[in-house]
Amino acid sequence: MNKRRKSKPVQIGSVTVGGNAPIVVQSMTKTDTRNVRATVNQIKELEECGCELVRLAVPDMEAAGAISAIKKGVKIPIIADIHFDHRLALAALEAGVDGLRLNPGNIGEPEKIKKVASAARERGVPIRIGVNAGSLPEAKNPKLSIAHQMVEAALEQVRLLESLDFDLIKISLKAFDVPTTIEAYQLIAPQIPYPLHIGITEAGPPRTGIIRSTVGISTLLWLGIGDTIRVSLSAHPREEVIAGYEILKSLNLRQHGPVLVSCPACGRAEVDIVKLAEAVEKELLKVTKPVKVAVMGCIVNGPGEAKDADIGIACGKGRGVLFKKGKKVRTIEEKDFIKVLMAEVEGF
Repeated sequence: MNKRRKSKPVQIGSVTVGGNAPIVVQSMTKTDTRNVRATVNQIKELEECGCELVRLAVPDMEAAGAISAIKKGVKIPIIADIHFDHRLALAALEAGVDGLRLNPGNIGEPEKIKKVASAARERGVPIRIGVNAGSLPEAKNPKLSIAHQMVEAALEQVRLLESLDFDLIKISLKAFDVPTTIEAYQLIAPQIPYPLHIGITEAGPPRTGIIRSTVGISTLLWLGIGDTIRVSLSAHPREEVIAGYEILKSLNLRQHGPVLVSCPACGRAEVDIVKLAEAVEKELLKVTKPVKVAVMGCIVNGPGEAKDADIGIACGKGRGVLFKKGKKVRTIEEKDFIKVLMAEVEGF
Protein backbone atom coordinates (compact mmCIF):
# COMPACT_ATOMS: atom_id res chain seq x y z
CA MET A 1 0.00 0.00 0.00
CA ASN A 2 1.25 3.47 -0.88
CA LYS A 3 1.85 5.96 1.90
CA ARG A 4 -1.31 7.95 2.53
CA ARG A 5 -1.37 11.31 0.81
CA LYS A 6 -0.88 14.12 3.34
CA SER A 7 -3.69 16.65 3.21
CA LYS A 8 -4.54 19.83 5.06
CA PRO A 9 -6.95 18.95 7.89
CA VAL A 10 -10.34 20.62 8.16
CA GLN A 11 -12.74 20.51 11.09
CA ILE A 12 -16.36 19.53 10.47
CA GLY A 13 -18.05 19.97 13.80
CA SER A 14 -16.27 17.62 16.20
CA VAL A 15 -14.70 15.54 13.40
CA THR A 16 -11.28 16.20 11.88
CA VAL A 17 -10.95 15.28 8.21
CA GLY A 18 -7.55 14.92 6.58
CA GLY A 19 -4.08 15.38 8.01
CA ASN A 20 -3.23 12.56 10.40
CA ALA A 21 -6.88 11.91 11.33
CA PRO A 22 -8.34 8.44 10.70
CA ILE A 23 -10.23 7.94 7.45
CA VAL A 24 -13.80 9.00 8.22
CA VAL A 25 -16.89 6.93 7.37
CA GLN A 26 -19.93 8.94 6.36
CA SER A 27 -23.39 8.41 4.92
CA MET A 28 -26.48 10.32 3.84
CA THR A 29 -30.00 10.19 5.19
CA LYS A 30 -32.77 8.91 2.94
CA THR A 31 -35.61 10.57 4.81
CA ASP A 32 -37.40 13.79 3.92
CA THR A 33 -35.28 16.35 5.78
CA ARG A 34 -38.42 18.35 6.49
CA ASN A 35 -39.61 15.41 8.62
CA VAL A 36 -37.49 16.15 11.68
CA ARG A 37 -38.50 13.11 13.71
CA ALA A 38 -37.85 10.60 10.90
CA THR A 39 -34.53 12.22 10.05
CA VAL A 40 -33.34 12.30 13.67
CA ASN A 41 -34.33 8.65 14.12
CA GLN A 42 -32.38 7.61 11.03
CA ILE A 43 -29.31 9.58 12.09
CA LYS A 44 -29.45 7.88 15.49
CA GLU A 45 -29.47 4.50 13.71
CA LEU A 46 -26.37 5.63 11.82
CA GLU A 47 -24.68 6.78 15.00
CA GLU A 48 -25.25 3.34 16.54
CA CYS A 49 -23.29 1.62 13.76
CA GLY A 50 -20.43 4.12 13.77
CA CYS A 51 -21.30 6.77 11.18
CA GLU A 52 -19.13 9.84 11.80
CA LEU A 53 -20.56 12.42 9.39
CA VAL A 54 -24.01 12.56 7.83
CA ARG A 55 -25.24 14.52 4.83
CA LEU A 56 -28.82 15.75 4.46
CA ALA A 57 -30.64 16.74 1.28
CA VAL A 58 -31.75 20.37 1.39
CA PRO A 59 -34.17 20.84 -1.52
CA ASP A 60 -35.99 23.90 -0.15
CA MET A 61 -36.11 26.47 2.64
CA GLU A 62 -38.27 24.30 4.87
CA ALA A 63 -35.60 21.59 4.79
CA ALA A 64 -32.87 24.15 5.51
CA GLY A 65 -34.81 25.48 8.47
CA ALA A 66 -35.28 21.96 9.86
CA ILE A 67 -31.53 21.56 10.35
CA SER A 68 -31.49 23.45 13.65
CA ALA A 69 -34.11 21.12 15.15
CA ILE A 70 -32.38 18.03 13.76
CA LYS A 71 -29.03 19.05 15.24
CA LYS A 72 -30.57 19.20 18.71
CA GLY A 73 -31.50 15.53 18.51
CA VAL A 74 -28.24 14.02 17.18
CA LYS A 75 -24.55 13.83 18.08
CA ILE A 76 -22.66 13.60 14.79
CA PRO A 77 -21.92 16.60 12.53
CA ILE A 78 -24.38 17.42 9.75
CA ILE A 79 -23.51 18.41 6.19
CA ALA A 80 -26.09 20.16 4.01
CA ASP A 81 -26.31 18.96 0.40
CA ILE A 82 -27.02 21.99 -1.77
CA HIS A 83 -27.99 22.15 -5.43
CA PHE A 84 -29.08 24.98 -7.72
CA ASP A 85 -29.95 27.63 -5.11
CA HIS A 86 -27.14 29.25 -3.10
CA ARG A 87 -29.74 30.76 -0.75
CA LEU A 88 -30.33 27.27 0.64
CA ALA A 89 -26.67 27.15 1.65
CA LEU A 90 -27.01 30.50 3.41
CA ALA A 91 -30.13 29.29 5.23
CA ALA A 92 -28.40 26.04 6.23
CA LEU A 93 -25.48 28.02 7.64
CA GLU A 94 -27.91 30.18 9.58
CA ALA A 95 -29.47 26.99 10.97
CA GLY A 96 -26.09 25.87 12.32
CA VAL A 97 -25.00 23.23 9.81
CA ASP A 98 -21.45 21.86 10.29
CA GLY A 99 -20.52 21.53 6.62
CA LEU A 100 -21.74 22.27 3.10
CA ARG A 101 -21.59 20.28 -0.10
CA LEU A 102 -21.90 22.39 -3.25
CA ASN A 103 -22.08 21.04 -6.80
CA PRO A 104 -20.19 23.31 -9.22
CA GLY A 105 -22.27 21.88 -12.04
CA ASN A 106 -25.46 23.58 -10.93
CA ILE A 107 -24.65 26.53 -8.63
CA GLY A 108 -22.58 28.43 -11.14
CA GLU A 109 -22.34 32.18 -10.75
CA PRO A 110 -19.21 33.29 -8.83
CA GLU A 111 -21.10 36.08 -7.05
CA LYS A 112 -23.40 33.50 -5.43
CA ILE A 113 -20.47 31.35 -4.36
CA LYS A 114 -18.83 34.47 -2.91
CA LYS A 115 -21.81 35.07 -0.60
CA VAL A 116 -21.77 31.46 0.58
CA ALA A 117 -18.00 31.46 1.13
CA SER A 118 -18.19 34.65 3.16
CA ALA A 119 -20.93 33.28 5.43
CA ALA A 120 -19.13 29.94 5.79
CA ARG A 121 -15.81 31.59 6.64
CA GLU A 122 -17.47 33.67 9.38
CA ARG A 123 -18.73 30.44 10.98
CA GLY A 124 -15.67 28.27 10.28
CA VAL A 125 -17.77 25.87 8.20
CA PRO A 126 -15.98 23.81 5.49
CA ILE A 127 -17.30 23.47 1.96
CA ARG A 128 -17.03 20.27 -0.06
CA ILE A 129 -16.71 20.87 -3.77
CA GLY A 130 -18.72 17.86 -4.88
CA VAL A 131 -18.18 17.11 -8.56
CA ASN A 132 -20.35 14.42 -10.18
CA ALA A 133 -19.71 13.08 -13.68
CA GLY A 134 -23.43 13.27 -14.43
CA SER A 135 -23.80 16.98 -13.66
CA LEU A 136 -20.67 18.67 -14.95
CA PRO A 137 -20.67 22.32 -15.99
CA GLU A 138 -20.16 22.98 -19.68
CA ALA A 139 -16.62 21.98 -20.58
CA LYS A 140 -14.28 24.64 -21.90
CA ASN A 141 -12.53 21.90 -23.84
CA PRO A 142 -15.06 19.17 -24.80
CA LYS A 143 -12.23 17.00 -26.13
CA LEU A 144 -11.03 16.34 -22.58
CA SER A 145 -11.91 12.99 -21.01
CA ILE A 146 -14.67 12.95 -18.41
CA ALA A 147 -12.07 12.50 -15.68
CA HIS A 148 -10.16 15.58 -16.89
CA GLN A 149 -13.40 17.58 -17.12
CA MET A 150 -14.23 16.63 -13.52
CA VAL A 151 -10.82 17.78 -12.34
CA GLU A 152 -11.06 21.06 -14.26
CA ALA A 153 -14.49 21.75 -12.74
CA ALA A 154 -13.15 21.14 -9.25
CA LEU A 155 -10.00 23.21 -9.74
CA GLU A 156 -12.00 26.13 -11.09
CA GLN A 157 -14.04 26.15 -7.87
CA VAL A 158 -10.89 25.78 -5.76
CA ARG A 159 -9.35 28.81 -7.45
CA LEU A 160 -12.56 30.78 -6.88
CA LEU A 161 -12.74 29.91 -3.19
CA GLU A 162 -9.03 30.62 -2.68
CA SER A 163 -9.47 34.01 -4.35
CA LEU A 164 -12.11 34.71 -1.72
CA ASP A 165 -9.61 33.87 1.04
CA PHE A 166 -11.46 30.63 1.80
CA ASP A 167 -9.50 27.42 2.33
CA LEU A 168 -11.77 25.22 4.45
CA ILE A 169 -12.16 22.97 1.45
CA LYS A 170 -12.86 19.29 0.85
CA ILE A 171 -13.22 17.79 -2.63
CA SER A 172 -14.93 14.82 -4.23
CA LEU A 173 -14.89 13.62 -7.85
CA LYS A 174 -17.46 10.85 -8.22
CA ALA A 175 -18.67 8.83 -11.17
CA PHE A 176 -20.54 5.55 -11.60
CA ASP A 177 -17.68 4.34 -13.80
CA VAL A 178 -14.90 3.05 -11.56
CA PRO A 179 -11.91 3.67 -13.89
CA THR A 180 -13.12 7.24 -14.52
CA THR A 181 -13.40 7.89 -10.79
CA ILE A 182 -9.95 6.48 -10.05
CA GLU A 183 -8.39 8.49 -12.88
CA ALA A 184 -9.99 11.72 -11.68
CA TYR A 185 -8.71 11.33 -8.11
CA GLN A 186 -5.24 10.38 -9.32
CA LEU A 187 -5.17 13.51 -11.48
CA ILE A 188 -6.23 15.93 -8.77
CA ALA A 189 -4.45 14.44 -5.74
CA PRO A 190 -1.00 15.97 -6.45
CA GLN A 191 -2.45 19.33 -7.50
CA ILE A 192 -4.22 20.40 -4.30
CA PRO A 193 -3.52 20.18 -0.54
CA TYR A 194 -7.12 19.64 0.52
CA PRO A 195 -8.71 16.45 1.89
CA LEU A 196 -10.52 14.17 -0.53
CA HIS A 197 -13.86 12.47 0.01
CA ILE A 198 -14.01 9.32 -2.11
CA GLY A 199 -16.75 7.03 -3.34
CA ILE A 200 -18.52 5.65 -6.39
CA THR A 201 -21.76 7.48 -7.04
CA GLU A 202 -25.07 5.71 -7.76
CA ALA A 203 -23.36 2.34 -7.22
CA GLY A 204 -26.67 0.44 -7.02
CA PRO A 205 -28.30 -2.08 -4.65
CA PRO A 206 -26.14 -3.86 -2.05
CA ARG A 207 -25.20 -7.02 -3.95
CA THR A 208 -23.67 -5.16 -6.89
CA GLY A 209 -23.18 -1.73 -5.32
CA ILE A 210 -20.89 -2.97 -2.57
CA ILE A 211 -18.69 -4.71 -5.13
CA ARG A 212 -18.48 -1.65 -7.40
CA SER A 213 -17.83 0.65 -4.44
CA THR A 214 -15.23 -1.65 -2.91
CA VAL A 215 -13.28 -1.90 -6.16
CA GLY A 216 -13.13 1.87 -6.54
CA ILE A 217 -12.67 2.91 -2.93
CA SER A 218 -10.16 0.19 -2.08
CA THR A 219 -8.06 0.95 -5.13
CA LEU A 220 -7.85 4.63 -4.20
CA LEU A 221 -7.10 3.87 -0.55
CA TRP A 222 -4.38 1.43 -1.65
CA LEU A 223 -2.89 4.28 -3.68
CA GLY A 224 -2.89 6.43 -0.54
CA ILE A 225 -5.79 8.62 -1.69
CA GLY A 226 -8.81 9.36 0.49
CA ASP A 227 -9.68 11.05 3.78
CA THR A 228 -13.39 10.24 4.02
CA ILE A 229 -15.44 7.54 2.33
CA ARG A 230 -19.07 6.83 1.51
CA VAL A 231 -20.44 3.63 0.03
CA SER A 232 -23.48 4.85 -1.93
CA LEU A 233 -26.15 2.13 -1.97
CA SER A 234 -29.82 1.80 -2.84
CA ALA A 235 -30.46 0.55 0.69
CA HIS A 236 -30.83 1.73 4.26
CA PRO A 237 -27.85 4.03 4.96
CA ARG A 238 -26.83 1.74 7.82
CA GLU A 239 -25.65 -0.71 5.14
CA GLU A 240 -23.41 2.00 3.71
CA VAL A 241 -21.68 2.52 7.04
CA ILE A 242 -21.21 -1.21 7.68
CA ALA A 243 -19.74 -1.68 4.18
CA GLY A 244 -17.48 1.34 4.65
CA TYR A 245 -15.94 -0.05 7.81
CA GLU A 246 -15.52 -3.48 6.21
CA ILE A 247 -13.50 -1.85 3.43
CA LEU A 248 -11.27 -0.06 5.94
CA LYS A 249 -10.86 -3.19 8.06
CA SER A 250 -9.94 -5.29 5.05
CA LEU A 251 -7.06 -2.90 4.34
CA ASN A 252 -6.06 -2.70 8.02
CA LEU A 253 -6.78 1.04 7.99
CA ARG A 254 -9.29 1.09 10.87
CA GLN A 255 -10.46 -1.22 13.62
CA HIS A 256 -14.20 -0.98 14.21
CA GLY A 257 -16.29 -3.81 15.54
CA PRO A 258 -15.77 -7.52 14.87
CA VAL A 259 -14.36 -9.28 11.83
CA LEU A 260 -15.99 -12.57 10.83
CA VAL A 261 -13.86 -15.25 9.19
CA SER A 262 -15.87 -18.15 7.75
CA CYS A 263 -15.04 -20.92 5.32
CA PRO A 264 -17.08 -21.16 2.10
CA ALA A 265 -18.28 -24.71 3.00
CA CYS A 266 -17.82 -27.80 0.87
CA GLY A 267 -18.78 -31.48 0.75
CA ARG A 268 -16.61 -32.22 3.80
CA ALA A 269 -18.71 -30.00 6.06
CA GLU A 270 -20.99 -31.88 8.44
CA VAL A 271 -22.90 -28.80 9.58
CA ASP A 272 -24.74 -26.07 7.66
CA ILE A 273 -21.90 -23.56 7.65
CA VAL A 274 -23.78 -21.01 5.54
CA LYS A 275 -26.68 -20.91 7.99
CA LEU A 276 -24.34 -20.82 11.00
CA ALA A 277 -22.19 -18.03 9.57
CA GLU A 278 -25.29 -15.95 8.77
CA ALA A 279 -26.58 -16.41 12.33
CA VAL A 280 -23.22 -15.44 13.84
CA GLU A 281 -22.95 -12.42 11.53
CA LYS A 282 -26.37 -11.23 12.75
CA GLU A 283 -25.33 -11.61 16.39
CA LEU A 284 -22.06 -9.76 15.78
CA LEU A 285 -23.96 -6.67 14.60
CA LYS A 286 -24.63 -6.03 18.29
CA VAL A 287 -20.90 -6.09 19.13
CA THR A 288 -18.69 -2.98 18.94
CA LYS A 289 -15.34 -4.33 20.18
CA PRO A 290 -12.64 -5.20 17.58
CA VAL A 291 -12.58 -9.00 17.84
CA LYS A 292 -11.87 -11.52 15.05
CA VAL A 293 -14.32 -14.43 15.08
CA ALA A 294 -14.04 -17.60 12.96
CA VAL A 295 -16.66 -20.13 11.91
CA MET A 296 -15.00 -23.08 10.17
CA GLY A 297 -16.54 -26.21 8.70
CA CYS A 298 -13.66 -28.61 9.19
CA ILE A 299 -12.71 -29.81 12.66
CA VAL A 300 -9.30 -30.99 11.40
CA ASN A 301 -8.08 -27.90 9.57
CA GLY A 302 -10.36 -25.21 11.00
CA PRO A 303 -8.17 -23.89 13.83
CA GLY A 304 -5.10 -23.86 11.60
CA GLU A 305 -6.86 -22.03 8.76
CA ALA A 306 -8.14 -19.37 11.15
CA LYS A 307 -5.18 -19.36 13.52
CA ASP A 308 -5.11 -15.55 13.81
CA ALA A 309 -8.76 -15.41 14.91
CA ASP A 310 -9.35 -14.43 18.51
CA ILE A 311 -12.21 -16.89 18.99
CA GLY A 312 -13.74 -19.51 16.74
CA ILE A 313 -15.51 -22.79 16.22
CA ALA A 314 -14.32 -25.62 14.00
CA CYS A 315 -17.40 -27.72 13.31
CA GLY A 316 -17.73 -31.49 13.06
CA LYS A 317 -20.72 -33.81 13.09
CA GLY A 318 -22.97 -32.79 15.97
CA ARG A 319 -20.20 -31.03 17.83
CA GLY A 320 -17.32 -28.67 17.34
CA VAL A 321 -14.09 -27.44 18.84
CA LEU A 322 -13.94 -24.02 20.45
CA PHE A 323 -10.55 -22.46 19.81
CA LYS A 324 -8.69 -19.28 20.70
CA LYS A 325 -5.73 -18.02 18.66
CA GLY A 326 -5.63 -21.37 16.86
CA LYS A 327 -5.43 -23.45 20.05
CA LYS A 328 -8.18 -25.89 20.98
CA VAL A 329 -9.97 -25.02 24.22
CA ARG A 330 -12.87 -27.48 24.53
CA THR A 331 -15.53 -29.42 22.65
CA ILE A 332 -19.10 -28.08 22.49
CA GLU A 333 -22.40 -29.50 21.22
CA GLU A 334 -23.89 -28.18 17.98
CA LYS A 335 -26.98 -26.83 19.74
CA ASP A 336 -24.69 -24.60 21.85
CA PHE A 337 -22.51 -23.23 19.04
CA ILE A 338 -23.92 -19.70 18.90
CA LYS A 339 -24.58 -19.35 22.64
CA VAL A 340 -21.05 -20.41 23.61
CA LEU A 341 -19.37 -18.45 20.82
CA MET A 342 -21.18 -15.22 21.66
CA ALA A 343 -20.49 -15.68 25.39
CA GLU A 344 -16.79 -15.94 24.55
CA VAL A 345 -17.01 -12.84 22.34
CA GLU A 346 -18.70 -10.84 25.08
CA GLY A 347 -16.05 -11.90 27.55
CA PHE A 348 -13.12 -11.22 25.24
